[in-house]
Amino acid sequence: MISTSARLLRLLSLLQSQRGWSGPQLADRLGVSTRTIRSDVERLRGLGYSVDATPGVAGGYRLGADADVPPLLLDDEEALAVAIALHTAAGGVTGFEETSLRALAKLEQTLPHRVQHRLDALVDATVAVTPQAAAVAVDVLTAIADAVRRHEGLRFDYTARDGTEGRRTAEPYRLVHTRGRWYLPAWDVDRQGWRTFRVDRMRLRVPNGRRFTPRDEPEGDLVGFVERSLGTAQWQVRARARVCAPADRIIARVPPAVIVEEVDATTCIAHVGSDSPDQLALWLGMLDADFTVDGPPELAVAFRRVSGRYARAAEALDRLEA
Repeated sequence: MISTSARLLRLLSLLQSQRGWSGPQLADRLGVSTRTIRSDVERLRGLGYSVDATPGVAGGYRLGADADVPPLLLDDEEALAVAIALHTAAGGVTGFEETSLRALAKLEQTLPHRVQHRLDALVDATVAVTPQAAAVAVDVLTAIADAVRRHEGLRFDYTARDGTEGRRTAEPYRLVHTRGRWYLPAWDVDRQGWRTFRVDRMRLRVPNGRRFTPRDEPEGDLVGFVERSLGTAQWQVRARARVCAPADRIIARVPPAVIVEEVDATTCIAHVGSDSPDQLALWLGMLDADFTVDGPPELAVAFRRVSGRYARAAEALDRLEA
């Protein structure tokens, strides 16, 4: 069982994390009785914290509006989480290395020995892989984030994947960090469609564009849209496959980039792609279901080549077992 002082710290942290808690909720989170919660609330009041209590079924506890909570009051797990975050804060963002090290040095001076020991063990056992992706300046990220919050258009020069450059105007919606890079899903004003932009390829122009009314997110999920965009951007070969299997079964077997459409209870359409016909042929075989595709013609050659390879391997195995 945790000590009374640690429990009080945890209780205060919970009261800070949301507007109100019922007594049973707090008791469940801390593993104590509601009577202990009432006693701990009185202890917090005795220490000078204003905790309001409302009786009744809909009642509960909340920090008073005049509660003077210290700016940095962390329990062991919270302090460890912050320290770990500072160790990895610079990934993908330039200008944070020195700042995060200074903040970490200050935090480590206040860590109890038991927490410092856990942090040292984690750091010693961790190997950092240097990201190959180009980092993004923090002022670029904050400028984009401010435009997102204000619903202001962005004007920027952009270098496409093939190296061509052009000026773009877009309505920004969210910053997404995935696969070691920062991406911006946005409505491309000139092309009248949703696009995903790599932030390290953007050079912002000032001032921002005009304010806009937010649109419905593409397919209701911006993060999924970014993942699908990244997954399909590198495809060199594409096909539309009619698969003899339920849609939910195929969805469970494919990455988010693959769009699956239900036809009926036993059939679906999968929009697939890969780097080469042979890779796509192998990938389609992993669906573990019969299928037909609408092209390209090179896939037929790939299917025959792959099937022949498997047939020869099977014949060789039969000879070994004979």
